[in-house]
Amino acid sequence: MTDAAAIRPARPEEVEQILALWRESDASPTPTDTRDRVLQLLGEATAILLVAEAEGRLVGTVIGGWDGWRGNIYRLAVLPAYRRRGIARALVGEADRRLHRMGAQRISALVEREHPWATDFWNSLEATGYRHDERMRRYIKTF
Repeated sequence: MTDAAAIRPARPEEVEQILALWRESDASPTPTDTRDRVLQLLGEATAILLVAEAEGRLVGTVIGGWDGWRGNIYRLAVLPAYRRRGIARALVGEADRRLHRMGAQRISALVEREHPWATDFWNSLEATGYRHDERMRRYIKTF
């Protein structure tokens, strides 16, 4: 728990709130931003969707996935009015702990370079072990 929010697993009845939070947080829309896909994610044993709750509402999310080889973090999003309160750091910390318990020895985070608030945040985590990996480039295929 941060001073501002409680971190916990998302619940199926919160899917619409989660999708709205992503829109309000300026997260770039993706083909998987649907009710069915988020419900599918919630049912996966090797995936986590954590939410931050403050003042009776959802204010942040993070997705963690374990593929048996590496942990991955996606969709770290915090509502603009709740940024700079330690919520994103708390979400990442809890995702780290859960992914490590699943077996992850290394975690990758996908971060949009066009969102300076996101890249600034991840750059601020260098002391926790996260570093920008200049060697990699991402390629995607959408069905």
